Amino acid sequence: MKKNNKWLIIVMAIIGITHIFPFYLLITTSFKPMDDPSSKWALPSFSYLDNFKNAWEQANLGQAFFNNIIITALSIILVIVIGAFASYPLARYKTRLNKFMYLLFISALIVPPLTILVPLYKFIVDIGGMNSYWSIILLHVTFNLPMTIFLFTGFISSIPVELDEAAMMDGMSRFGLFFRIIMPLLKPITATATILAGVNVWNDYQFSVFFLQSPEMKTMTVSLSSFFSQYTNNIGWVAAGSLLSALPIIILYLFLQKYFVSGLSSGAVKG
Repeated sequence: MKKNNKWLIIVMAIIGITHIFPFYLLITTSFKPMDDPSSKWALPSFSYLDNFKNAWEQANLGQAFFNNIIITALSIILVIVIGAFASYPLARYKTRLNKFMYLLFISALIVPPLTILVPLYKFIVDIGGMNSYWSIILLHVTFNLPMTIFLFTGFISSIPVELDEAAMMDGMSRFGLFFRIIMPLLKPITATATILAGVNVWNDYQFSVFFLQSPEMKTMTVSLSSFFSQYTNNIGWVAAGSLLSALPIIILYLFLQKYFVSGLSSGAVKG
């Protein structure tokens, strides 16, 4: 057992270092001026902050950051609320219709968004949704709901039905039961769904580049991509912009990490 644990620790260390290296290179590059002749592996001799200033101003990351905040926040709220409401009856009432609806939701996970991009683009154009918050939020909610429903349904299924029966015997309504009994127990899976949906929405490129084409509606990923193609010789600006873009999701994960693993495992066990 000790030998197995030793090899497990070695493998985990190798995996951890492999994932840390890109962030290390990103940080060292973002704090170095363009004329720094040192290797990208070497630490910067001083903190060069002009890369962050130039990236923020030249790529208009301030407006892009605001767009990301609005789109991500509203998308997460709608995904969590709709996902929780839809998952409760699916977990509690095992009727044929509910089982069919659950399988229908889960089957949407295997549909790559790019395969329906052409009819989706035509649909958004026809309803006047180009360069608007509501259309991109609607798309994100639609494509993030299946995973959220899968996680919430599995987690609610692990909650004893006796809690519902006891609350109903005390005269509590279904809505009161859901909000006062079930919702407080959903913190771990809510944190998991928030992180998963938040990462998907914040880092989205495929929808944003097609449906948010005006300069004032660009998100961080689209702004950084055009910024990179325009300033290919100044990798420090690109690294600084990428680091700024990654920070909000890193902070979100640090706040919710204690719930993430438990919620993910609980939500997938009985789905």
